[in-house]
Amino acid sequence: MTGYDVRVMRPEDRLGVAELICLSTNAWYQAHGKPLIFPDGPRTTELHFDLYQALEGSSGWVTQDHRSGLIIGSCFEHIRPTHVSLGIMNVHPNHFGRGIAHSLLQTIIGTAKREGKPLRLVSSAMNLDSYSLYTKAGFVPRQAYQDMFLAVPKGGLTKRIAGLDQVRPATLADVPRMAELELAVSGIRRDSDYRHFIGNPEGIWHVSVFESAPQRLEGFLVSCSHPGCNMIGPGVMRDDETTAALLLTELNQHPGRTPVFLLPVDHNELVRQVYAWGGRNCEMHFSQVLGDFQPFRGINMPTFLPETA
Repeated sequence: MTGYDVRVMRPEDRLGVAELICLSTNAWYQAHGKPLIFPDGPRTTELHFDLYQALEGSSGWVTQDHRSGLIIGSCFEHIRPTHVSLGIMNVHPNHFGRGIAHSLLQTIIGTAKREGKPLRLVSSAMNLDSYSLYTKAGFVPRQAYQDMFLAVPKGGLTKRIAGLDQVRPATLADVPRMAELELAVSGIRRDSDYRHFIGNPEGIWHVSVFESAPQRLEGFLVSCSHPGCNMIGPGVMRDDETTAALLLTELNQHPGRTPVFLLPVDHNELVRQVYAWGGRNCEMHFSQVLGDFQPFRGINMPTFLPETA
């Protein structure tokens, strides 16, 4: 007997899930001598619930304790045209060791099997418990990323690099070409995500594209300005020059803030350029896949909200 039920996330779970995400994530960082990741409390993590309710094909699962009725585990899933993604997973620190994460993972693996699609996620390289959970289930790490942060001056970054004049704000008319580009580079597509970011109903998203010629995109990059996720990404680019121009543009959407972003470790020249701008490392993550995978044919910059392995 597990002593809990796994069930679909419901609207009335919003505050309980936000509380759990905040508590669980902060507890892990504190236990490892790091500052709180959500210092402003669970109001900032309500975004996770809200976004997965808003995005097409996304939903969530919770585990509810029989004795207390409390939500003691949660995760999100996102069914896309080419794959299923697993979003942030959390377990209440007082309920570790009960198999909660395993139960949630098996539930979403079941979704991927019913859909007949690979399952993808982004996992911390520093959290060995979660890394072991996924690799024991058959996930394969496919790309390593170094998490970087950069304090953007209030006046912005005044760097001049090649390609900046080819970057412009994205429009809804760009969505088909964004989808085609990601399919070519990463083997996946998620058109409805791009429409959501560009439409920006929450007022927190910005999207840029790099257009080398009319109707020819070399890359795109999203950024989020919410206090619970001040992050650059997701993004897909064909080469380092395109990535640098898009990254500099999106960083300058956040003057006076310190956004986080993930760069693939095997693009050393790009990483060194970001060091020269003042970027620093804070963590490491892996893109992991259960099932079919196309090697990246360019640069993929994933995020955690929504998950974009």
